[in-house]
Amino acid sequence: MIKKCLFPAAGYGTRFLPATKAMPKEMLPVMAKPLIQYGVEEAVEAGMDVMAIITGRGKRAIEDHFDISYELEHQIKGSSKEYLLQEIRALINRCTFTYTRQIEMKGLGDAIYKGRTLIGSEPFAVLLADDLCTHTDGDGVLSQMVKVYEKYRCSVVAVQEVPMDQVSKYGVIAGKEIGEGLYMVDTMVEKPDRDEAPSNLAIIGRYILTPDIFDLIEKTEPGKGGEIQITDALMAQAKKGMVIAYRFRGRRFDCGSIDGFVEATNFFYEQSKKEG
Repeated sequence: MIKKCLFPAAGYGTRFLPATKAMPKEMLPVMAKPLIQYGVEEAVEAGMDVMAIITGRGKRAIEDHFDISYELEHQIKGSSKEYLLQEIRALINRCTFTYTRQIEMKGLGDAIYKGRTLIGSEPFAVLLADDLCTHTDGDGVLSQMVKVYEKYRCSVVAVQEVPMDQVSKYGVIAGKEIGEGLYMVDTMVEKPDRDEAPSNLAIIGRYILTPDIFDLIEKTEPGKGGEIQITDALMAQAKKGMVIAYRFRGRRFDCGSIDGFVEATNFFYEQSKKEG
């Protein structure tokens, strides 16, 4: 039902400077795989095969990654290393990758709005690649969220509980619990101070959005930090209709931070030793 996944990937990744001066943060590798490839694999698992990527200056490496490298393939053809390209080849063959640029950094809401021409008038997913999510059994996070969407047919945001001293880093929701891990949103605040946070349920980088969100973003005034915040547009959507927050099953690593990136690398390294 949901075939398109939007990847906002135009940010500068300043927390990883100087590494991200010339390399997109989405291309930072956890083990031998870049962050954005983990995201694409999660979207494919959820049944999506059109990847709409919002890029910016200096992000050509993302486009090159999801393309054939004839010289490289020729060099390793028939060698013991040829298998290393099997996963990325499978993604290239299965998916359609489309791109557009966010010329100016005006916030996540603006980045999503830039994808309007790539998405059209159908529901779609949004995945922030530096939020790396994994699960030990069952469905991935986007697959879980698609099931929620199929039941309620409204926008869905993924949330997790965070310590109260960290709520100022996130969009935070509050609402009526309507099922296990499901909340009908009535409040949504972008990066509130601890004393002003309505709860400790923080939005992470996974969304299912209905296409009317584009018109709502268009009407959204700049908010926190002078940026166009997707949380403000979603709050307007919740007032007009319904938005569901879903406390997902699985583990999320904030790979936009050094600590989270190292934690993810150590976790996947230990997993690879168990599997190997």
